[in-house]
Amino acid sequence: MEKDHLEIILEDMQGKIELVLEGHEVLHKVISDVRHEMNEKQDHAIFLINAVNDKVNSLDGKLTVLEGKVDVLYSKVTVLEGKVTTLNEKMDAVAEDLSAHRADTEVHKKGYRVSENGT
Repeated sequence: MEKDHLEIILEDMQGKIELVLEGHEVLHKVISDVRHEMNEKQDHAIFLINAVNDKVNSLDGKLTVLEGKVDVLYSKVTVLEGKVTTLNEKMDAVAEDLSAHRADTEVHKKGYRVSENGT
């Protein structure tokens, strides 16, 4: 009876070992699927990071160009400010000359007359 009893125990153990092996196969499949899915997500994340990096590099280049243009524009504005200052000074000088001329004309008003036929 010991032999029969031992065979029953061995069959029961063999069934349990087969169940453990099946469980390991299922776990291996799940782990493999998760690993594959994580690799796909990682590849997608890397793609998105590279796309953002390319856009940042592009914007950085455009910003550098714009900074150069702003510097040129600032130089031109500085030159224009100088020209406006010079023009204001000239206009002030003309205004002074005009005021002096008007004052002189006011003093000599009685003796000077302009006529249309030159007399």
